[in-house]
Amino acid sequence: MGDRSAGDRSAGTPSAGGPAAQGRPGAPQGNGSGHGGAPRRQGPGAGGPSGVPAHDPATQKIRPVTDRDKPPAGTSARQGAAASPHKPGPAAPAQDPATQQIRPVKDRDRPPARERGTARRQGAGAAGAAGAAAAGAGAAAAASGTAGGPGGPATTRLRPVRHDGPGAGHRESAPGGTQGWTPREPGGPGGGNGSGGNGGSGDGGDGTGSTPAAAPDPKGKKGKKGKRPKRTGWRRLIPTWRMVLGSFILLVLLVVGAFMTGYFLVEIPPANKMATRQSNVYTYADGTVLARDGEVNRENVPLSKVPKRVQHAVLAAEDRDFYSESAVDPKAMIRAAWNTLTGKGKQSGSTITQQYVKNYYLDQDQTVTRKAKEFFIAIKLDREVSKDDILQGYLNTSYFGRSAYGVQAAAQAYYGKNVDDLTTAQGAYLATLVNSPNAYDVATHPENKSRALARWNYVLDGMVKEGWLDKAEREKITFPMPKQATGAPSLSGQRGYVVKAIENYLFEHKIVDEDTFSKGGYRITTTLQKPKQDAFVKAVEEQVMSKVDKKARKIDRNLRVGGASVDPATGEVVAMYGGIDYTKQFMNNATRRDYQVGSTFKPFVFTSAVENGSTTQDGRPITPNTVYDGDNRRPVQGWAGGSYAPANEDDVNYGDISVREATDKSVNSVYAQMAVDVGSDKVKETAVALGVPEKTPDLTASPSIALGPSTASVLDMTEAYATLANHGKHGTYTLVEKITKDGQDIALPERKTSSAVSREAADTTTSILQSVVRSGTGREALAAGRPAAGKTGTAENDKAAWFAGYTPDLATVVAIMGADPETAAQTPLYGALGETRINGGGYPAKVWAQFTRDALEGKPVKEFDLELEPGSQEPVAPDPSQSAQEPDEGEESDEPSDGPTGDDGDATDGGATDGGPTGGQDDDGGRSQGGQSQGPTGGGQDDGGRSQGQTQGPTGGQDDGATDGSTAGDGGASEGDTAGDGGGDGGTVGTGALGGLTTGPGGRGRGD
Repeated sequence: MGDRSAGDRSAGTPSAGGPAAQGRPGAPQGNGSGHGGAPRRQGPGAGGPSGVPAHDPATQKIRPVTDRDKPPAGTSARQGAAASPHKPGPAAPAQDPATQQIRPVKDRDRPPARERGTARRQGAGAAGAAGAAAAGAGAAAAASGTAGGPGGPATTRLRPVRHDGPGAGHRESAPGGTQGWTPREPGGPGGGNGSGGNGGSGDGGDGTGSTPAAAPDPKGKKGKKGKRPKRTGWRRLIPTWRMVLGSFILLVLLVVGAFMTGYFLVEIPPANKMATRQSNVYTYADGTVLARDGEVNRENVPLSKVPKRVQHAVLAAEDRDFYSESAVDPKAMIRAAWNTLTGKGKQSGSTITQQYVKNYYLDQDQTVTRKAKEFFIAIKLDREVSKDDILQGYLNTSYFGRSAYGVQAAAQAYYGKNVDDLTTAQGAYLATLVNSPNAYDVATHPENKSRALARWNYVLDGMVKEGWLDKAEREKITFPMPKQATGAPSLSGQRGYVVKAIENYLFEHKIVDEDTFSKGGYRITTTLQKPKQDAFVKAVEEQVMSKVDKKARKIDRNLRVGGASVDPATGEVVAMYGGIDYTKQFMNNATRRDYQVGSTFKPFVFTSAVENGSTTQDGRPITPNTVYDGDNRRPVQGWAGGSYAPANEDDVNYGDISVREATDKSVNSVYAQMAVDVGSDKVKETAVALGVPEKTPDLTASPSIALGPSTASVLDMTEAYATLANHGKHGTYTLVEKITKDGQDIALPERKTSSAVSREAADTTTSILQSVVRSGTGREALAAGRPAAGKTGTAENDKAAWFAGYTPDLATVVAIMGADPETAAQTPLYGALGETRINGGGYPAKVWAQFTRDALEGKPVKEFDLELEPGSQEPVAPDPSQSAQEPDEGEESDEPSDGPTGDDGDATDGGATDGGPTGGQDDDGGRSQGGQSQGPTGGGQDDGGRSQGQTQGPTGGQDDGATDGSTAGDGGASEGDTAGDGGGDGGTVGTGALGGLTTGPGGRGRGD
């Protein structure tokens, strides 16, 4: 029996609750948990026979013995007692588990883990037997008197534990004085140096039985040492400190490992092939090649040739701690990444070393791989190359704009001098350009001068802060305006303008960044249509440039022309005219935003009025037929921002005048009041919705907004007028149809059409602009031979003249500007092209008409399909012949005037009269009040207008003034102006339909 293995005893030994135990009084009732083993006998001197203390080890339950729990031979079972040998006891009664002899459990006797688990899951009888067997095994660790000698555990006998009261189950001395087994824990299953059975746990101890143990599990499961309670609820989501610490250590190890791997794997590559970079190819919409770029302007210089003032300027702009910091700046990189993610703008966060690595060794791709290589190469390079060498390489590889790579090429491109001749101010400006060459070139983008100036001041202030520049010297420095740019020969003609306009489009829409694009290899298919592009160039050449005489008229040198044409249905730019030649006039006149748009802005005010259902100050709805007070310098009503009383052209008082007629004559006082009636903030919102950029300079919400002080570009205004032509639907303009690199398409912004204003608002605006072309200042546009709508405009001091118009198929804007060729300063255009003044209804309208006619040649004529605001129908004019034959009583009869009304005695054509009362000019095909002639005249009668009026006073001399408003006369220009130099004592006082007025010698009137 003593030779059975632990597995045999587990399966065959009766449990404490079995038949053998149930027949004996005091026998323990097994519960199948392994805790029901019999108590072990008491050693000598352990206690009296009559009573057992509450913690008497004789009543303790036992657990199996493990090798680590086996006590040294001769160790006492009681706490503090000396070790003494044990004698073998008598043989135990058979089949009594309380008196079974036990032996130490050896590893070879232990059943496999699967069998032990199976035994624990069995029923009450099998589990009880296992507990009894385990009790015998546990006693072996505490008893002495093994089979090989006295005190071995194989001869130790146990007695049952009685349950008839505290202490009732006391120990009895075995014959021969054998010592009973003492557990290590009071009331626990473990023994002194033994291990518990299946129902208990313990790690032995010192044999005293004083260490507390876990209570037995009534379900028979293995008892465990005091478990921590499980976390429930939200506490389960909080990681423990062990998890946090472990994760942190793991992260540190991963980062260190990744860093070491990257450092050893990434090698410093050879320099990139920037000198042999590819060209960017630009094509028309049909695939025809339009232009190529690709010439690299670079001249390397040693650092010794770069003055310290220029070096310090660059350091102040890009990396002030360059000489003291490491190759990379993790804080700056994290800050830049955060600013980029939070929408504060893209920032590189790179040191000069990193930027040099990117410029010289790598490409400009915005990828994680490239950034990682840049990081490790910069660290290696910083250890192998001196700071001076890195700075020298950086200055020679940085892009400064104007196709200039390196500081020497930049010095020549912007100031026409070598780098060692640059002043501190000039060096600071070149340092400014490194951050954004395209945006900060104030010569090509004068609208960005304020931004460039702020960056330039930042650089100089940084030099002062770092001790590189004396503060007193800093105060004396003024901004050094760079020279005008010149284009590469390969970009002559219109090619350079198109290339730069497309670059701006790509950069502004973040399709590709400037550094990457400058490396080349892109193929850009534009939306420009070659036939229309050629037609635009031809129209400007024939209508304007052929009349330029720079030798006879110095002012003709200042002439600039810009134009753009957009398909209203798609928003695609189909033609663009930037100037006479990119290599001669570098500025793109179609995209510049520094000239006032003048009265071409007025239609947006009316559109906003209809869109918002606005009314006048006295509550009348604003329609084309609404009457306003058109007197000169009339203070606007309802404006809380102070007094504002704009002057009309030549201080003309128009009295009561309808909105339609005020648009024809471009009456400032009417539109300033209308802006207040609508709300200047709403006017601005409407203009932006139509296509005027919100950040356009001088686009302010005030009554003056109606007069066009804002400086939108020709292309901006074309987009806005295209929205009106498209019945209020705005398709964002685009210059790029497709862009690829290495055969791969690059994503372009989504092209979508949205409703900017209601169709009723757009179409009603179109109706009054048709009136401008039929009978107002824009009559030259009738030469297009198609239904047209448009508006003239003139900038302050006649520095620019505009015509913006459209047909149902095409929207086009043309502007003529004055700019000094040396300084680029804006200049008036008085006397240009041999004209007293340049007006929007003159040469700009002529260019518009010829281009529109040629561009739409072969296409069927399309009428406007308009849905008008209620009350917007144009009143029917009375028949002039009937009014001439049947004058009202009391009125003077319409007798012929004393002098001829024209050269041939019939239609005046806006020409001069030879004396006597003049019939005046007919600027817009409407009425020209002059001598007492009433009836048809030739003054602008192409559209059926009539000349009618009375003589306001005789002229004492010849009126040689050519009217600008005729459609068929040499003096027929834009705005219906009369240039009168008639002498005498009277002066012709004419109140023509567009306010053309001669107020004595040299007097003038202008209607836009």
